[in-house]
Amino acid sequence: MFGTDRRVVVLAFARMADAVANSFLIIVLPLYIASGELALPGFEGATVFGVAVTIELLIGFALSLFGFLNSFAQPFTGRLSDRTGRRKVYILFGLVVLAVTSVAYALVESYEALLVVRALQGLGGAFVIPTTIALVNDLARSDAERGGNFGVFNTFRLLGFGFGPVVAGLVIQRGPYVLLFDVTLSGFNAAFGVAVLGALVSFLLVTVLISEPPMSAADAGDDLSIAVTGDDRLLDPIFVLGVGTLFMATSIALFATLQEPINARLDQGPTWFGIQFSAVVIANVAFQVPIGRAADRFGRKPFLVWGLVLLAPAVLAQGLVTSPWTMLVARLVHGVSVAMVFAPALAVAGDLATEGESGTTLSVLTMAFGLGTAVGPLASGALFAYGFVVPFAVGAVLAIAALVLVATQVEETLDGAVSPTLLS
Repeated sequence: MFGTDRRVVVLAFARMADAVANSFLIIVLPLYIASGELALPGFEGATVFGVAVTIELLIGFALSLFGFLNSFAQPFTGRLSDRTGRRKVYILFGLVVLAVTSVAYALVESYEALLVVRALQGLGGAFVIPTTIALVNDLARSDAERGGNFGVFNTFRLLGFGFGPVVAGLVIQRGPYVLLFDVTLSGFNAAFGVAVLGALVSFLLVTVLISEPPMSAADAGDDLSIAVTGDDRLLDPIFVLGVGTLFMATSIALFATLQEPINARLDQGPTWFGIQFSAVVIANVAFQVPIGRAADRFGRKPFLVWGLVLLAPAVLAQGLVTSPWTMLVARLVHGVSVAMVFAPALAVAGDLATEGESGTTLSVLTMAFGLGTAVGPLASGALFAYGFVVPFAVGAVLAIAALVLVATQVEETLDGAVSPTLLS
């Protein structure tokens, strides 16, 4: 596919199946918690540190728990992968954890037990994400293939992430299901079953079709701290790319929390909101591969810079538009800007990673992205109290800050780019 290593394509399909499973739960868990099938904690309705404990807060905490634990564990799993010189075994272990915890959701009877399962699932995901990204980087035969590899990989991952919630809603809505011998399966349990199936399909693809390139265990130290200062610039470029990825991911996650106020402001229904929500994913899917290929030809930095230039007004516009169509346009532009940043940023990190340490280096970006998706919903919910436009205005400010950091602290890393002097 597009001249990409077959193993990268298989990893992309495997990650797509896994992303379907994980994105299922974004839709299923809020409905499950609010359904009455779980025993909720007795302090619901109380106030903790001045914040009312509502069902929405309980849902938000359960969703964010995965992102926080997943993100903070990734540097450790990435370093473990580097030091042992192994990728595949950790990917498979993480997928087994994801499958088992998806089964466990159907067995829990309380909110507290669900949180335990969610936490274990986050730790399982931490074994899959940085090691898969590192393996994609390892499979690049040269620097001139790295952006394209990440473009293909991200395209299928995002397809799975965007497709999963649509299927999840249909599975729940059409339940319960009558199986053989008059066994009845609720819509929720059927959805958890699909999540298990996604993890198992991914496990099978990796087991049968993926062979690791030869690599030696990295002689890495035990220090997991991230370098902040640079050798010839004020800040380390990997740190800067991590901050930029954090801000970009936060801007993506601002939208989901505000479904009701957005629908009221634009006088639209949930169908329009679903289309607008998916627009960022659709634009990413459409542009990841061509942008990744172009970054291998023309250089990484021009796409990083112009993507962040585009990101700020695209995010701010979402707080200012007054019609469904203009919101859709803003979301599509937002998706294009994200596509221009993410694959080239991963390629830069791969370029800068020393041999055998790509898991450690790339985990900075994957950790930052996961942390941003966890912070974004909480931030938008808190900032919305100050006005509809405020969450999006803050997101735009973060995009400008990322632009300044990347433009001044990240150099072009691709030798022989067609236009190496452009914004380098």
